Amino acid sequence: MNSKLTIEDVEISGQRALVRVDYNVPLQEGTSTISDDTRIKASIPTLKHLINKGCSLVLCSHLGRPEGKRYPGLSLKPIATRLGEILEQKIQFVEDCVSEEAAATASKLGKGEILLLENLRFHRGEEENNLAFAEQLSELAEVFINDAFGAAHRAHASTSGITKFLPSYAGLLLDKEVTYLENALKNPKLPFTAMLGGAKVSDKINVVNRLTKIASNICIGGGMAATFLAASNKEIGNSSIEADFIGLAQALLNEKTSNNVNLILPIDVVVVKTFLKDSDFLAKSVGDLDDDDIIVDIGPTTADYYSSIIQKSETILWNGPMGVYEWEKARAGTHSVAKALANGSMLSIIGGGSTVAAVNFFGLQAQMTHVSTGGGASLELLEGKELPGVASLRDKTEG
Repeated sequence: MNSKLTIEDVEISGQRALVRVDYNVPLQEGTSTISDDTRIKASIPTLKHLINKGCSLVLCSHLGRPEGKRYPGLSLKPIATRLGEILEQKIQFVEDCVSEEAAATASKLGKGEILLLENLRFHRGEEENNLAFAEQLSELAEVFINDAFGAAHRAHASTSGITKFLPSYAGLLLDKEVTYLENALKNPKLPFTAMLGGAKVSDKINVVNRLTKIASNICIGGGMAATFLAASNKEIGNSSIEADFIGLAQALLNEKTSNNVNLILPIDVVVVKTFLKDSDFLAKSVGDLDDDDIIVDIGPTTADYYSSIIQKSETILWNGPMGVYEWEKARAGTHSVAKALANGSMLSIIGGGSTVAAVNFFGLQAQMTHVSTGGGASLELLEGKELPGVASLRDKTEG
């Protein structure tokens, strides 16, 4: 992200910084217990950098989708506790992000002290990008830092509107995320392979379209493989497809030669008769499926083939599991891809919430080059869209 100023480019020592973080973490169902604190930990380098500069920090984030209403189950208070444990310091907390209490607490912060505001989305003004709400937030600080890549594709008050009122710069995580993804698209070390899975073609069709012009190989897996297989006149049994995208999938398959990309579909798949984890699982060639077979994973031959492609690649972008990895008998394909990446020396970029969850499930996150914290933001950047939370930050030419 060479065009935007980051906190390493500017002198902000001793200032009170409003930092937009992405603490939209998963909670254990029906509880306020954090089940994965990856996003909290990802913010630590930026927070420590600012603390070392003598800044006082006012942190703001959303959690879930309360749609402008106050839900105790979506309070950020448990996150303040967890952040304090990670940083080994007290994190102050206020029960509203814009209030006299918030303003008073923020004004009394000393160097290195941290205040976490309550869930931004308890106010409708956040998602509406209400400028009056953004201005209220801006009054809590002297400078704005956006480090919430996972929310950068949203034009909300705390990502876009706020930049009209404060000098605004990128945090270290936001800069790292955008730099890795932009470099993969603009100047990847070849061969460049994209591993694309997940449930829906509709979520990834624009990404596939763009990558056909950049990548050396695109390997398709997950539920979306069924639509591509149907588009290539292969039997898919009773697997779910997105009929509206058959034509686009056919066009991409037809264009692959002219774009000089290998668009690769599964050779074999794992199928069940009923979509349940305790069903009978069987690997079959894509030409041998029965009418009642449901695809739940790539097959062992495909998994080996995809792994061999990965091993010959210099850059890998992986977005979307290869199957229902949560089921023991339908996770081999996803595990095979993850192991190939973990054991290789290539640059590996992992994007998408379910892909990150899979890598974490297999305990291989530390062996990947970059694991993205943003699902929707990653996809929109890969599609070539401008992210409002990035576009609104100060350019380096502004000084």
